[in-house]
Amino acid sequence: MTLILASKSASRRAMLDAAGVVYEAIPADVDERAIEAELGNSDPAHVALALAKAKAIAVVNTNPGHLVLGSDSLVSVGGKRFDKPASRVDAARHLREFSGRPMELHSGAALARDGTVLWSGGDLARLHVRDLTDAFIESYLDAEWPEIAGCVGCFRIEARGVQLFDAIEGDQFTVLGMPLIKVLGALRDLGVMQA
Repeated sequence: MTLILASKSASRRAMLDAAGVVYEAIPADVDERAIEAELGNSDPAHVALALAKAKAIAVVNTNPGHLVLGSDSLVSVGGKRFDKPASRVDAARHLREFSGRPMELHSGAALARDGTVLWSGGDLARLHVRDLTDAFIESYLDAEWPEIAGCVGCFRIEARGVQLFDAIEGDQFTVLGMPLIKVLGALRDLGVMQA
């Protein structure tokens, strides 16, 4: 059985590659903003899981018989959810709002086959954003834009994004965008990987 990753995320692919998981990547075509709007003020963890499930189902519907892994991450600061930045100006605004505040990064994943979600799980990481000066934000974006355009939270932790934080609490894989340890356990439980 082929495992399909319903994502174009380089960090999710890198995690699976490093863990020795054999898969094919087929990005999901879902309207994330519409799903978020439908869920309203739901808990961020619930929204991240709902998006992960929607991505898995979207790809499994065009790939019957395959196991599909959907994943999504969501950032909240001070109770406000943040999406991927729409522009460099938007990224600068996000970073100014994050400055000096704790960020919660909710990461969800789901495995689906033949139209049914077989497993879902999530994790939370807390990242403490240091006080960021406007000069730092501009130099950071000079170096990282447009690579972070597709990154919720405006950072790649494996790159210069690590400079945004004073402290990080949580699993490194969750910070990278997927609760990998839980996903690997589910893949073993489903017989896709050796137990």
